[in-house]
Amino acid sequence: MKKWMVYSLFFVVLTLGFYFLLFNGNDHWKKKSAIISYVQPFKFTTQDSLPFRHTDMLGKVCVVEYFFTTCKGICPTMNQNMKGIYETFKDEPNFMVVAHTCDPERDSVARLKYYADSLKINTKKWVLLTGRKDSLYRQARNSYLLDDPKNNFEKLEDQFLHTQFFAVVDKDGQVRGQIYDGLKKKDIEKLKEHVAKLLQEPSGKPRFVNSVFSAKP
Repeated sequence: MKKWMVYSLFFVVLTLGFYFLLFNGNDHWKKKSAIISYVQPFKFTTQDSLPFRHTDMLGKVCVVEYFFTTCKGICPTMNQNMKGIYETFKDEPNFMVVAHTCDPERDSVARLKYYADSLKINTKKWVLLTGRKDSLYRQARNSYLLDDPKNNFEKLEDQFLHTQFFAVVDKDGQVRGQIYDGLKKKDIEKLKEHVAKLLQEPSGKPRFVNSVFSAKP
């Protein structure tokens, strides 16, 4: 009887050891942040007059924001904090900052280029986007959850999106974890930790989705 118990215990230990070695360091053992949304198809224009689509985010961990170049309020602080995130990860090949203007009528390609130059950033790692106002705003609300989607039903000419929040998108076009306050140092540090973890995750099947809210050029 004792011999049977010894053999049984040995088998259990052997099995547990096998699975530990099999999955140790594997994502199966890691608690992943929740998926809260998906990036919907879009096509915008960069500060260099180049097209930028949702598929250009594929394979990269992206921090997303909305701002406008003439902002004298929260935007300078937001972009100062974003600069800290950028400096932390700018040498990571799979990292990118995706910044959208919320004032496309004033923020022309030339103005965005001037603003990017003033930040002294690599625009392949921190891209500034403009496009149609309705498309930009729908992306903010329906993809990145940076504003209430119900605001889409207000008159477009009466709308002005002015948000201090950042979203984090993984390599598969999934908005992950939570929405971060771009003005709070504590949130910025949490965001950095989140980005570092997502950079370690392998890319799986892209989850960009078609939708009636899909952005247009």
